Amino acid sequence: MKRLLIYVLLGILPNLLYAETPEEKGLSIAKEANLRDTGWRDSQANMVMTLRNKQGDESVRKVRNKSMEVTGDGDKGLSIFDEPADVKGTAMLTYSHSLNPDEQWLYLPALKRVKRISSKNKSGPFMGSEFAYEDISSQEVDKYTYKYLRDEAIVDIDCFVIERYPAYEHSGYTRQIVWIDKAHYRPQQIVFYDRKNSELKTLTFKDYHQYLDKYWRAHTMLMENHQTEKTTLLEWKDYKFGNGFTDRDFDQNTLKRAH
Repeated sequence: MKRLLIYVLLGILPNLLYAETPEEKGLSIAKEANLRDTGWRDSQANMVMTLRNKQGDESVRKVRNKSMEVTGDGDKGLSIFDEPADVKGTAMLTYSHSLNPDEQWLYLPALKRVKRISSKNKSGPFMGSEFAYEDISSQEVDKYTYKYLRDEAIVDIDCFVIERYPAYEHSGYTRQIVWIDKAHYRPQQIVFYDRKNSELKTLTFKDYHQYLDKYWRAHTMLMENHQTEKTTLLEWKDYKFGNGFTDRDFDQNTLKRAH
């Protein structure tokens, strides 16, 4: 009997020694999601952005997007507005970073100048949308600390639910709750909490397509602001990978000639 008890304890002890804390499990889920979306090198896509106010009035914009992976750091991204006429030629350049503040520049064709977005103003709205400047940079693992909360299905999709806390002191958020599906580690929903820790907005991802037999991209993203009742819908199409982009495709001179 004593020997049986010893065997039982020996069997249980390794599990106790290696049991993940909620923080460790949250981080491991985030790392796995990042690993599965590493190696795509570069991409471009067209996007339709639809802004809707509380009264239901809509404004539609057409945007071209380019992205490039940077080894050991965050991605580089370029967004160019083609329609309507009042925003045509406006371009946004983002250098995302893992540990340092992201760098962002906005080209305003009416002024014919490049405006640098202050690193302390990342919570401001991007082009009047419900997406903040910090939302449009790549979401590097090191930008947050994590905590696993629970398993939960969302629209019949089994998900891990984790909470992440921005490391950046000037973030507009205290925390975000993220639903990541267990099958492919894709984000399904993110709930954002403002600096007062009040629920601010929800981002929902739908209509995922797989590219290069590995990388998933949501073709529909809906950001709903619960405090203003405004929404921004992003509809993506025409994804193309392997474009051969280089750093020269993502510099400030590119901003000025983007149109």
